[in-house]
Amino acid sequence: MFDAVILAGGLGTRLRSVVSDVPKCMAPVGGRPFLEWMLAWIEPFRPGKIILSLGYLSEVVTDWVETVMKDYPIPIEWVIEDTPLGTGGGIRLALSKVTAPQCVVLNGDTFFDVDLNALCSFREQTGTPLAMALKPMERFERYGSVTLDDNRRISSFNEKRYCEKGLINGGIYCIDRLSGLLDDKPERFSFEKEVLEPESTHGHLSGFVSDGSFIDIGIPDDYALAQTFLPANVKL
Repeated sequence: MFDAVILAGGLGTRLRSVVSDVPKCMAPVGGRPFLEWMLAWIEPFRPGKIILSLGYLSEVVTDWVETVMKDYPIPIEWVIEDTPLGTGGGIRLALSKVTAPQCVVLNGDTFFDVDLNALCSFREQTGTPLAMALKPMERFERYGSVTLDDNRRISSFNEKRYCEKGLINGGIYCIDRLSGLLDDKPERFSFEKEVLEPESTHGHLSGFVSDGSFIDIGIPDDYALAQTFLPANVKL
């Protein structure tokens, strides 16, 4: 059993030229908000609840949930940042509503077709407080790469540069709710810089490799691709 946290509070600055009046998670894709595609994809995994971590234009999201998604079969809750807390602060705020033993954290602007139940089982098997879904990619420079050792532990995060092939952080994490990974951090902090990178040096992060479909709508070109990509990969 796990609860799911969707990070949906981003400003969507890079998308402003094509989407300017809604938060990034509500950007229309195939006539539906991106978040609706995510919820349709998550539903078959049957999380105990879904918690939305909101900030910018949060009322657009909450109004939509209370009206359009009122019959969604999984409880949807939310937390709202009064001031920006960074990725780490947003996750920690959402974790305050998590009651399941494990929590799956997803980015509200990325679709990565990973078996979430298998990801959680993998984290338990490896005994790490956090397992990260990794996507194999070829000929890329937009993303930093991740080094995975023979024990399936993440040993380093590498800066963005051109790579012929490698693994990237797919933006989906399974976290042991009782691990205390975020307990000693300041109010505002970066999950990537202040949690993932330091913990990787201690072998505390495991890497779950999945070659499922992947798209990040954070830039206009990929947002345009998503208009056909998501309807082809997700059943509403």
